[in-house]
Amino acid sequence: MEVIRFNLSGQWNDIEQNIIEIAVGVIKRGGSFVYPTDTVYGLGVDALRIDSIERLFKIKKRPATKPVPIMIRDIEMAKQIAFVNKKQEAVLKKVWPGPVTVVLEKRRIIPEVLTAKQRTIGLRIPDCQFTQALMENLVEPITVTSANLSGQPPLISSREVIKNFEKAYPRPDLILDAGDLPASPPSTVLDLTSSQPKILRVGPVSGKDLMKILS
Repeated sequence: MEVIRFNLSGQWNDIEQNIIEIAVGVIKRGGSFVYPTDTVYGLGVDALRIDSIERLFKIKKRPATKPVPIMIRDIEMAKQIAFVNKKQEAVLKKVWPGPVTVVLEKRRIIPEVLTAKQRTIGLRIPDCQFTQALMENLVEPITVTSANLSGQPPLISSREVIKNFEKAYPRPDLILDAGDLPASPPSTVLDLTSSQPKILRVGPVSGKDLMKILS
């Protein structure tokens, strides 16, 4: 398990670009990595590779009955992996990028193992310079589940992330250590698969604020 430290809030430079290239290499080899987001540390694998997804479940000790959300580059990528109508697209433009995971009906390209055989998929575009730059260098979506063992709280401390996985097996191939992230709960989850938006989990964006955004 390799650990690479960098300053998430610093000025973007060749060092950060090199880190992105390393992370992309891990993903393309079918590996897994821990990375910072605008909320908590995430655990990423290629969201279209069944073997990588299965390994993620083993790393997190996550039951196969629990679906995993994914991170995408933009709304166009969302349309490639989920069904998005005009009304839903208008909502996406209001909440992304940001700490909101949106649930939509998935397309067949999404492996069933990722969604626990459900017809829906959670999508997210974090408001984070690093993750946005990362996705610009990837063709495929990646998982954006929290970097913790199943049943444990999400982590914002890189020290806790490393401690969490250093003796685990299997464990992530790479940890991108950006130090302690600002205190934040996991993302708000918004379901757009019904006629009316439904909040499934309140996170950084409260239900009241989300309703204001959507009105």
